[in-house]
Amino acid sequence: MKFQTEKEILLNPLQQIIGAVEKKQTMPALSNVLIRTSENSLTLTATDLEIELVSQINIIVDEPGEITVPARKLLDIYKALPNEAIIKFSVVDGKARIQSGRSRFTLTTLPANDFPSLDTINSIYEFEIPQNILRDIIDKTAFAMAQQDVRYYLNGLMLELSANYLRAVATDGHRLAYCQKETNADIADIKQVILPRKGVLELVRLLGDTKDSVKIILGSNHLQVEFDGFKLTSKLIDGRFPDYNRVMPTGGDNILRVDRDQLRQALMRASILSNEKYRGIRLLLENNLIKLQAQNPDQEEADIEQEVDYSGDDIEIGFNVNYLLDVLNVTNSDIVQATLSDSNSSFLLTYPDQTDCKYVIMPMRL
Repeated sequence: MKFQTEKEILLNPLQQIIGAVEKKQTMPALSNVLIRTSENSLTLTATDLEIELVSQINIIVDEPGEITVPARKLLDIYKALPNEAIIKFSVVDGKARIQSGRSRFTLTTLPANDFPSLDTINSIYEFEIPQNILRDIIDKTAFAMAQQDVRYYLNGLMLELSANYLRAVATDGHRLAYCQKETNADIADIKQVILPRKGVLELVRLLGDTKDSVKIILGSNHLQVEFDGFKLTSKLIDGRFPDYNRVMPTGGDNILRVDRDQLRQALMRASILSNEKYRGIRLLLENNLIKLQAQNPDQEEADIEQEVDYSGDDIEIGFNVNYLLDVLNVTNSDIVQATLSDSNSSFLLTYPDQTDCKYVIMPMRL
């Protein structure tokens, strides 16, 4: 194998796929990147057996071939070389040689046959959606995913596809985030899949704020996303996601409307003296007034008042301040609306100018 490129041509694809390289690998090949070259293209592949990232670029190749090399070392070498550098890559006697100017590096390799790959996807549904729409729906929900929950089906993002919409729902059992966008998928029924946490985080890292389309392929056990010469394949979580419709509060007639940024700043001030472990804050609602109270084990206290638009019942409720801040940080809307039934019920957060997203937060005892 032999080829040469400018630094940036290979550096960007390496940075794209590095997220799939396993740091604590059980197989030596999982710490490597697979490099495949044909006459006029080069393909980089990385996997941890849960997700697989593939990037393809068009270059002129002197000698086609395939080999695997240590991914992070290769990336670090490309990062360290001068900008605008021309970098020569070759494989000689089972070693990868990288040369640029007076800098020379030799890396160990493993045969391409040792590199594992995910199973081939048997497509069930395929559809396209703009990158910015897919990124937005993930940004507004992924924060509510569980982390290492024994209920493994919560450690991911549920995507629900129909002919008219794409929904994303995430919950960790204490809060729920829901967002829906219109689509034109050519399917007859409703399909639900659960994308694991790592696949979600890698996908949102790679998506751009552009209207260019991405192609999504749903298989029986995998989801694949293709765009801009790049492909992400992720295994799906085999489980049944909770019925999110049953979690949505209904019938609450106590409605609070408040400036989002002012509420966010008030919560941040109150959170300074909240319990560092449980992050609990007491919220008291009165006529056109909200009071935020926090206390920690050192008997330190915070008491914050904020004028709001509220004329419902007097309510006192406790909640995790981080959960509410997460919701307030995923949008630029000016006004946030909270709907409550009483002090013991979960409450619904929405944005009047973005009716496609809803958030539910469970109360906590203080």
